[in-house]
Formats: sequence, structure tokens, C-alpha cells
Amino acid sequence: MRIQISDHFDYKKLIRFTFPTIVMMIFTSLYGVVDGIFVSNVLGSGPFAAVNLIMPVAMIMGSVGFMAGTGGSALVSKTLGEGKRKKANEDFSSLIYFLILAGVAMTVSGLVFLRKIAWLTGARGEILEDCVVYGRILVLALIPFLLQNAFQSFLVVAERPKMGLLISIAAGMTNMALDFLFIYILRGGIAGAAAATALSQVVGGVIPLVYFIRKNNSPLRLVWTKPDFMAIARSCGNGSSEMLTNLSISLVNILYNKQLMKLAGADGVVAYGIIMYVSFIFSGTYIGYSTGCGPVISYHYGAGSWQELKSLYEKSLILLLAAALIMTGIAEALSGLMAGVFVSYDKQLLAMTTNAIRLYSLSYLLSGFNIFGSAFFTALNNGMVSAAISFFRTLFFQVVMILALPLVMGLNGIWLSMTAAEIPALAVTVVCLYKNRKKYHYV
Repeated sequence: MRIQISDHFDYKKLIRFTFPTIVMMIFTSLYGVVDGIFVSNVLGSGPFAAVNLIMPVAMIMGSVGFMAGTGGSALVSKTLGEGKRKKANEDFSSLIYFLILAGVAMTVSGLVFLRKIAWLTGARGEILEDCVVYGRILVLALIPFLLQNAFQSFLVVAERPKMGLLISIAAGMTNMALDFLFIYILRGGIAGAAAATALSQVVGGVIPLVYFIRKNNSPLRLVWTKPDFMAIARSCGNGSSEMLTNLSISLVNILYNKQLMKLAGADGVVAYGIIMYVSFIFSGTYIGYSTGCGPVISYHYGAGSWQELKSLYEKSLILLLAAALIMTGIAEALSGLMAGVFVSYDKQLLAMTTNAIRLYSLSYLLSGFNIFGSAFFTALNNGMVSAAISFFRTLFFQVVMILALPLVMGLNGIWLSMTAAEIPALAVTVVCLYKNRKKYHYV
């Protein structure tokens, strides 16, 4: 039986409904990991460092898709909860058309300014050239990448989370197969790696676009409508926290890389790149859960179902606590194995990376609550509070820790920066949840 966002959710149903989105996020991360494995093991640490330097730039551009998807899905779900299905489809369509136009503008800008941007990240010499080649190919697939990021949320609103998972698997298998073909068989180098990623994004963005264009039996469908600039502005404002999260992560990654180049050289950048690949998998669980249950929260908020909203909130905290304990334990136990997948060819780099993963993984004890807290307020259409949590967690506290901890702890200070930043961020999340509990009736 199909689960609808209007249903009552016990633990079993909540896990069943969010599970495809969680797996989708993890799988999306896994094919990114495979990309890194091929680049690192076939092309070497230099091209791998180039990928890690330019990837934050691509993620900054792609964050517009997350913004429209998360903010828009909250608005559309709330509108559906209010019984306004026609308006919900018009708002959904306006956002998709907005993303396509935004993608065109950013593609042109990226092609023109990419070399200067790569230079600002600290890339020089051959690494700079690899950054430019890799980045320009990714920019050519920016429109489907934006749509892919947005549809991850809208497929949940459409009550098709399993479809989102299948599309993600299709995109992932495309990336993995083309990585093997372009990098290993055809020896296409860094351009081959970029082409594999770009084509996988085309798969992830175009398939759901075709689904929503055609007649379907979900609550959502693309329709011809005049652009509703108010709906676009409200969605982008509400989703600004998710954009801020991705923007901040990308900017902080650049800062991490600059600090690591000073303290450990290119090996430090490689180790941090591996941490990011590993982190995508573990954080993907939290992000997937928050994305999966967000439309349900928005729907019941729009419908005024306060008891159901309270139940969702309480169950989510319990599930996040269990996930935090399990995932931190797994990350600590498998740190050496995960590092070895990427850099087993270099014992010194392997030791550095294993230690880095162990220290960084302590952040998983806290990060899930902060990720959910920000997403929870986005689902309640309160972009201001969501953005505040996101700003302090992903930018302010991290920048402070990245700059301060290495002064007293050296290289280990870099690896512990994320954990140190999550502690005050959790305090901000708790304060926001406490102060707004009566306004939204979730306690």
C-alpha cells in the first residue's frame, strides 16, 4: 500500500517512508566515492587534489537547486495540506522553470570565470589546469544538476520516494560504469572523470523532469503557468538555509584546503577530500531522513494536525539518537578500511587519513540533530530560524574552529574542527527548538 504524506506515521511507517530517500542520499554519495577512487588510484594524488579543490565551486552553483527544492517542497506540501492542489502545481512549475533559467545564467558565467575562480581556491600549475578542465565539463551539465537536486525533495512531495531512489541508482550506475570506461579503459584522464559525473547528472535530472511533464497519478505535475514571483521568492527565502548550508560547506572546504596546504601540503588536501567522501555517506543518512520527513511535517503543519506534528518531532529525535550512536561506532571501527580504499598505495598518507577520519567522525554524534533542526524549521516554512541554525553550524563556528584549533593542536586541530563546531551549534538548535515550541505546537 502506498504511503501518503497525509497518513498517521508510527515508527514503522516513518522509517518505511523515509528509507528510500535515505538510501538515495547514501547511494548518491557512494557513486561520488567511486569517482574519487578511480581518480585517486588511476590518475594519482595530483588530479585527485584538483577535483577536491574545484568540487566546492560546483557545489556552490548546485546549491540553488537544493534551495528551490527544500524551500519549494515545504511550500508546496503546506499548500497541498490546505487543500489547494491547483495552486501547489502552479508553484511547483514556477520553481522548475526558474531553475532552468538560473542554470542557463550560471552556465555562461561559470564557463567565463572558472579559471579565475580555480586560481582563488589555491590551485596552481598542473593542478590549476586540471581544475579548469574538470570544472568546465561539470558546468555544462549544471541545468540537470540543479533539477536533480530539486527533484530529490519534490519526488517525496509527490509520494514517490522509491522513484527518487531508483533514479539515483540509475544515475549512480551511469557514473560508475562511465568512470570505468572513460578513466580506466579509454584513459580519458580528468576530462573522462568529469564527463562521467556530468552524464550521470543528466540522467538524474532529466528522468524526473520527463515524469512530471507527462500525465501521472501523483499530487504533482508540471503545468503551463505564469511565473509566480512571490512563490519563487518565498520558496527561495525558506530554502535559503539549505542553500546557505551547501554554500557554507563549499566555502569552508576552500578554507580547509588552504589551511591544509600550509600545514600538510597536497597530502593534507587529499586526506580531507577522502574525509568529505566518507562524510557524504554518513551525513547522507541525516540529510536523507530530514528530506524524507520534511514534506510530511509541512503537510500536517498546513493541515493543522498538531498531534501528528508532535508525534513526528518526538519520533524523529529518538531515531536520530539511535542513528548517531550506530554511525559513529561504524565510522570509528572502519576508519582504516575506508582510508585504505583510496590511498593504500602510500603508507604515510594512509596513516594520516586514518587518524583524520577517526577524529572527524566524532562529529556524527551531534550533526544529525543540527541537520534535522534546520530542516525542521524549513518544513515549518520558517526560513529565518532554519537559516540561523545553518549559518552558525556550517559557517560561523566552523570558521572560528578551523582558524583557532590548529594554533594550539596543529594538524589534529583541523580534523577536530567539525566536532568542535557542532557543540555550540547544538546549543543554538536547542534554543531555537525551545523558543518556538508553542508557536508550532510540536511539544
